[in-house]
This record gives sequence, C-alpha cells and structure tokens, in this order.
Amino acid sequence: MTNSQLALYLLQSLNMALGSQIEGETSYTNSFDVKVKEDGFLFLPRMPSGYIIDNDLYFKIFLIANACLYPRYTLLKQNSAYFVPINTDDIHTQRGLFFPWKIGISKRLVIRDLDLFVASQHKPYIPIMENLKINYNNVTSIAIAGNSGSGKSYMLTYLLTCLKKIQNSDLIIIDPKFDSPSRWARVNNIPVIHPQRNRSKSDFVSEINEALSQALNLIYERQEILYENSEHQFSHLTIVIDEVLALSEGTNKNIKDSFFSLLAQIALLGYATKVHLLLVSQRFDYQSIPVSVREQLNVLIQIGNINNKTVQFLFPDLDPEGIVIPLGKGTGLIQVIDNENPYQVLPLLCPTYYTKKGIL
Repeated sequence: MTNSQLALYLLQSLNMALGSQIEGETSYTNSFDVKVKEDGFLFLPRMPSGYIIDNDLYFKIFLIANACLYPRYTLLKQNSAYFVPINTDDIHTQRGLFFPWKIGISKRLVIRDLDLFVASQHKPYIPIMENLKINYNNVTSIAIAGNSGSGKSYMLTYLLTCLKKIQNSDLIIIDPKFDSPSRWARVNNIPVIHPQRNRSKSDFVSEINEALSQALNLIYERQEILYENSEHQFSHLTIVIDEVLALSEGTNKNIKDSFFSLLAQIALLGYATKVHLLLVSQRFDYQSIPVSVREQLNVLIQIGNINNKTVQFLFPDLDPEGIVIPLGKGTGLIQVIDNENPYQVLPLLCPTYYTKKGIL
C-alpha cells in the first residue's frame, strides 16, 4: 500500500467514524485532510473550523486510527495533543496534529535455549522483544511492577541472565522473599542479601544499607576518576532489589529513612559511573521508593492487569485506553526513555524462555 493509498484509507475511516462527532465536518467539505509520513501521519484541520481542536479530538482520532492501522502500524500514544507546524504560507493550514507510529506490532521473543541465546548477543544491548532492544549504557534504573503471578520474577530472571552474561555486570542481589532471585544466584555463584530466621527486619535492612553505602562510595571513587579522565570506561554494577515494598513496610523509621536516602543518591549519581538500580515491586508508590528515585527510572515495565489504577505510579500521565495489549502471561507496557527508542509507552510481551529446573 502506497502512502497516498494509506492516506485515502485513513481519510475514509475518519470521515465515517468522526463525521458524526464533529457535526458533519468531513474531508468532503474541505474541513480536514490527512498526510502520511514515514514516522506517522498528520491530521490537517482547515481553519477556522466548526469543531474544537483539543485533547478530546486528538484522542478520538487516535482511537479510530489505531484500530484501522493495526497490525501494520502501532500508534504511539501521547499524553496530550501533539501539534506540529506545517511549512506553508496559507494561514488556514499552518498547523497539524501529528500521530507518530512504529511499523508492525510488538512481538514476543521465543528463546529455546537461554544460555545459547545470550551467548550470541553483544554489548551493550539487551533484547526485550523482536523489535526492541535496550542499550544498557543508556540505562539509569529499571523498574518492574505487577501484581502477584503476573510474571515479574520470570522477567527478572531473564534480565539477571542478560546482565551477567551479556553485560558482564557485577551484581548486588537483595531478595527479601528469599525466592527465585536467590535460586538463580545460587546456580550462578553470586552472593545474595536475604533475611534469616534469627534476625529482625530492621537488622536485615541495616545490612542492605551497608551494601548500598559501599555502592555509593564506589560512585564517589569513580567520579574522582572521571574528573581526571572523562573517557574512562567502567564495568557495570547493578543493584537488584526484589519486592522493594517489603523492605519499607514495618521497618524502623530511621533505618527506612537511611534506606530511602541511599537509594535516592545512587539513582541520582549512578548513571555516569555505570551504577544502576533494578527494582521490582507490586507497586511503586511513595511508600516503596522515594519520588526522586521514581523520577530517575528510564526503563519502566508494568506487567499484568493494565488499567488507570495500576499504571498511575509508573505512568501517571497515561490513559491506557486504546493501547492494544495482547492477552497472555507476561504482557503489559514498557517505556524506554533514551535517545534510541520511541519514548512513548509501548505494548510489552516479555520473552518466553527455558531455564534451569528449580529456579522459578
């Protein structure tokens, strides 16, 4: 299908679905036009118009076009109307609403042998879906949220394997549940900070604070090296915390405040020195992590039930209506805020893979 044919198809779809909502204004009355570009399409209203050009109109067009274009294109949902200037001297058509897209739809990676798969990958990329890879050099911190049974641990195990075998990242693993991350670490001979029977909750979090403090000191040491040589390359250090919310609830206030302070400093200072956070929790409200940490997250993953309530912490400005999320386990939303991927929220299908028996 050529661009002109696609534009005509979109015009017909909008005329039929939108005409009754904007009081009969259609392309047949020269009220608007559509122009297809490589990275999206433009809705071009002719001004003055008999309808209001606002967020409501933008999202109505989004819902119509998203269904019409699926599965050839995936429209990338914006938080508000996306106006762009048009290069013309005609004041009536000098602005348009832009709807960016990516070609195709999200497709799940199906990995028959995880060890062979990661051995075939190269730094600094971590494959997430068939058409999405993350450059780990651009990652500040990663968050994985989801209800119980949504597939958080499954996704975490995949990322841990990629971090160890593709990125050669050093790992500090904190596992309050003493669950699948600990079993993965045992198989891979990596120490884990986990609770023990004869210790209190506050004592356990104090041990975590000590490990975080050492990581913060490493950041300061690396900053001094960068001051002398800004081109110096460090190895990655990733601090992995499963079920963050379990650490902050029921902990002595002073110890909890220290935990939050250390997390915030690492999130704010770690990027340049290759020190990262990988956080997993059922939700990321102010009780689980400080707001300053949440603002530094640039890989956001929400798995499981997707609605306005479940996305309110990782994607506070997002209305998920209209985003086509496939059915099945390990599906949800992902946003990668870097200079290589679309910054908009995308449908996510977590990789399917096979791992050693007894880890999950």
